[in-house]
Amino acid sequence: MRKIITIGAAMLIASCSPTQEPSSSSAITGDATFLELIDDARLAVANGNLAEAGGFYDSARELDPENPGLWVDIARLRFRGGEHLIAIEAADYALQLNPEYAPALLLRAQLVRDANGLAESLVWFEAAAIADPRNPEVLADYAATLGDMGRYEDMLAVVRELAEFAPAYPQVHYLQAVLAARGDNPVLASTLLNRSGLANNGVPSALMLDAVVDLQQGAFDTAAETLEQLALRQPENIRVNELYARALWLGGRDRVIVDQFAARAQRDGASPYLAMLVGRALERMGERERAIPFILRAREARDRTRIVLRNTDQGEGSMPEATSRLRGLVSNGNLPRARRTADDLLERFPQSGDIYALAGDTQLAGGNAQAALERYSVAAQVRRSWPLTRKIIEAYRDYDDDLAADVLLTRYIAGDPQNTAALFLLAERSAQSEDWLRVAVLLDTAIDLGAGNDLEVLSLRLAAAKGLERDEEVARFEQLLQELAPGDFVI
Repeated sequence: MRKIITIGAAMLIASCSPTQEPSSSSAITGDATFLELIDDARLAVANGNLAEAGGFYDSARELDPENPGLWVDIARLRFRGGEHLIAIEAADYALQLNPEYAPALLLRAQLVRDANGLAESLVWFEAAAIADPRNPEVLADYAATLGDMGRYEDMLAVVRELAEFAPAYPQVHYLQAVLAARGDNPVLASTLLNRSGLANNGVPSALMLDAVVDLQQGAFDTAAETLEQLALRQPENIRVNELYARALWLGGRDRVIVDQFAARAQRDGASPYLAMLVGRALERMGERERAIPFILRAREARDRTRIVLRNTDQGEGSMPEATSRLRGLVSNGNLPRARRTADDLLERFPQSGDIYALAGDTQLAGGNAQAALERYSVAAQVRRSWPLTRKIIEAYRDYDDDLAADVLLTRYIAGDPQNTAALFLLAERSAQSEDWLRVAVLLDTAIDLGAGNDLEVLSLRLAAAKGLERDEEVARFEQLLQELAPGDFVI
């Protein structure tokens, strides 16, 4: 069954977790002077004065060097400052000092979630909940992770438990709003989201959910306004941009679609969905000839060109300086200088997982798969995102280790079972061995999660239907491929 919005996709877009970096706050015990230093340090962090915060934490460490709460705060500071590897060491030390300290267990759960996937983090969330069953931050993040995995019944149980002892905690209403939206009750979802206050405070995941709820209620222009602001903050977020374009389409704002997305739809690796929407918008405007290239581009197979440090149409201002500099060097073909620059950055910032990832990119761009894998392996200790995982998979294949690539892909999906791009990639591999049943299961899952607007997904699913000799499915997917248009797209 097709719907304009499915909350499976909304959960992918609007992750329940409100922050992009591990966080774990709680009351720290200690004497008055120690606690005053902790408060001063946290205030400095909130104001962005990380060096000043470090000084306060150093003074606190002199007073109570084996306080696990202090080391959790230090780990958070180090992570925020880009010293990821030291942050992991600090988190480990906090657990050594007290293996049952809930904030340390929560921080470890968040770090494991980033580096090893959602599934492997659950045991740490469960341990944190056992250590402190009435810690609202622990239960909220645990529920969010269950939701990101698609385990909504388990998520609901944890949310109900959280609501019993912390009904005023903002995440309670937000998580309830997610579940209400998934249950096709946008009015209740909107009410709950407003109660949480997170959207009013500009939390990205809450803003995305707010837009999804507006779309469910037909408030297309309101959703578009929210998504426009979010797209300005996250210009390279594909899902934000696709949903923004969808809201504009439903609101009939064709000129804005063309102005906002025509250039993006023409670049390498562009979303087929955006290309199709631009083309159909031009059609509705009566510019048929201009529309044709976009529609044809949307119907082409995926661009298999490796995307490593490629320039974007957003300009250098939208990315960190180091990334911008290396992208420019790689795009201009100056790979030797790019590698030297990356190595210099590693010497300056040896504890940064992000720099290791950039260094791996320069090696992969130059065809040195082994060196890329060495650098990526360090970056993956901090955060194994899907883009990084995809590049590691490519490096393994360049290194003629298809088994390692397939194992990594399968493990990634186990940890992030709602990632449609990963599901499609595994389906492609399965199709090579004509394992059509596996292809069908993987792609049906991807379609349910929001990939039903992807022409290549539907084409491969049609091939699976033919391979399985399921005539009804063949007819259905042939019709979908023939009739697909923006008004019928599934998000």
